[in-house]
Amino acid sequence: MLYFAYGSNLNHYQMKNRCNRSKYIKKYTLNGYKLCFSHKTNHSIYGHANIIKDKKSKVIGALWNINKQDEKELDWYEGVDYNYYQKKYFTLNGKRVLVYFQKIYYLKKPNSTYLHTIIDGYKDCFLDIAKLKKIISTYKINYKINW
Repeated sequence: MLYFAYGSNLNHYQMKNRCNRSKYIKKYTLNGYKLCFSHKTNHSIYGHANIIKDKKSKVIGALWNINKQDEKELDWYEGVDYNYYQKKYFTLNGKRVLVYFQKIYYLKKPNSTYLHTIIDGYKDCFLDIAKLKKIISTYKINYKINW
C-alpha cells in the first residue's frame, strides 16, 4: 500500500522507528490541498501538520510503501482511534494511497521539536524548504528555527 506523508513522517529516521518495514519511494505533490498546522481542539498551544482542501494549492510530500502492520502503527501514532486524524485515500496510477488529515481543526503553530523533525524530513526527501518557510511565516513562532 502507498502512504502520502507531508509532516513529521517525511523524516526517514522517524519512519524507520515507527514503521520499520516502510520504504521511501519518492517525493510527490498532492494538488488541491494546502498544508497548515492545527490541533483538533482550541485548547492546545501547538498543532500538527494537516492538509485542507484548497483548489489553488499544492502540498509537497513523499510517498512511502507500507504494509498492513505499518498502517496499524501509523493509525496508532496519528490517533485514528480517538479521531485526532482521519484516514482518506486517493488513487495514483491505479493504486490506493493513504493520507491522514484532521477533519475538525484549529490553526496552531507547531512546537520546536516537531517542526525540526519536519525540516529534517524535508531534507531527507529533497523537498523545497522555501515552501515550508512560507507556511511557517504565517504563524507566530517564538523560538529559533534552524533551517
